[in-house]
Amino acid sequence: MPRLLLFIGILVAAPALHAQEFRAKEIDNIVRNALKHWQVPGVSVAIVRDKEVLYLQGYGDKELDKAGPVTADTVFPIGSCTKSFTCLAVSMLAEQDKISWDDPVRKHVPYFRLADPFADVGVALRDLACHRTGVSAHDLLWYKAPWPFKERLRRAGKLVPDAPFRTKFQYQVVLFGALGPALESAGGSKWQHIIQTRVLDPLDMKSASPVFAPAERDLAGPHRKASTGQVEKIARYPQEEPDAAGSIHASARDLANYLLFHLGDGTWKGIRLVQQESLAELHSPHMVLRKEGAALMVNPDTLLMSYGLGWIVQDYRGQLLLMHGGAIDGYRSHFTLVPKAKLGIALLNNLDHSPMNLALSNTLVDHLLGLPAKNWNQFLTDAHDALAAQEKERAKALRDRRKPNAKPQLGLSAYAGKFDNPAYGTMEIAHNMGKLHWRYRHWDVPLEYFEEEVFLVNNELLTDAPLEFQISRLKTADVFLFLGNPFQRQLR
Repeated sequence: MPRLLLFIGILVAAPALHAQEFRAKEIDNIVRNALKHWQVPGVSVAIVRDKEVLYLQGYGDKELDKAGPVTADTVFPIGSCTKSFTCLAVSMLAEQDKISWDDPVRKHVPYFRLADPFADVGVALRDLACHRTGVSAHDLLWYKAPWPFKERLRRAGKLVPDAPFRTKFQYQVVLFGALGPALESAGGSKWQHIIQTRVLDPLDMKSASPVFAPAERDLAGPHRKASTGQVEKIARYPQEEPDAAGSIHASARDLANYLLFHLGDGTWKGIRLVQQESLAELHSPHMVLRKEGAALMVNPDTLLMSYGLGWIVQDYRGQLLLMHGGAIDGYRSHFTLVPKAKLGIALLNNLDHSPMNLALSNTLVDHLLGLPAKNWNQFLTDAHDALAAQEKERAKALRDRRKPNAKPQLGLSAYAGKFDNPAYGTMEIAHNMGKLHWRYRHWDVPLEYFEEEVFLVNNELLTDAPLEFQISRLKTADVFLFLGNPFQRQLR
């Protein structure tokens, strides 16, 4: 090559190289600022764009009390981001006519039931996937529950519905999980085997696993902020069974491939895994999400939100955006897709209840698409402070409006006993040193008296949940209502 042409080539190539280095440096600064702002021990970041991995990097510590940095290969539980994998597997089997999104659930899971007769007859797999069964969260049925999945699902089927069938989005982990046995019935093998062989292996997700990751893996440790504000290490959540709603573990490197696949046409390295139309179905709105409360405050640049099949579908600053978050004790995960820009982001961190992933995702989307900059770290800090202030005011207003000088009709010992419900099993109300206690599984919570026959339950899953006794004509407290369900006193 003549010297002049070689020199011109160097001049042309040099700015592109510097621009890429500058972009990486900017992304690095964005991530480090977020990590510092939110006091998160570690985070792993994958960014893909235009059919290639743009950025792959780990930051911070896997565990605060042990040496070892987070890398792109550090494994995290991804929690509810598992749901999109399960929905993808359903679509794959649907293309083989083994299953359909509109199949009745009982076609594949004969023991599945819902307490609402109308919903029980009409409920389809699609209803489970987009959370519109009429049954609300009832997280006590899955969080550290002692029962195997089949028993959890049987119990969830006995819950009194909170809304009419198909009228309201209500995030329901246990019922979504029924897609697991539905896949097993249609596919002839375990959910974890289907996920491994139909999704993880074909996409070269080498460190990903559909089940609880063994300790010898390059695994991040879970952390939580104590009441003092100090970040502390906590125990890993004991996921004993594979769970179609939340048990996948993966690294950022694995998830880069997964994002690229969802931004593509259903093929991977020239092999078709699913039709593009099936991907589009997963990414399409199915159930409206109301923009109110927290959803309104943390999404100021969004007009419409809905739930697809394992994805939240929304607009964001003029762009169509798909996202989903995941959380399990001590960890947070977050996926973002901007289909028109062929941009995907996966974020994995090891701090419980941290809004960092949403702030970081928004900041990265703004930066990479050239949108006006916004200090999302501060905005979401302010939003969460405002939500906390609203909650404090709600709690104060609740207590301020209770009837003065109210007291229960009966002596406290008359309320004590064991009470049964078909879904929840046995709860005990204990009378101890002049106070009633709610005892259920590993919880022992003092009840706060509210008014009349109403007491309030507070723990890490429940805030001011009313427990209301019904007094019979014989002046006995043989029934209480709690979480929308009746509990009957055990016969002595």
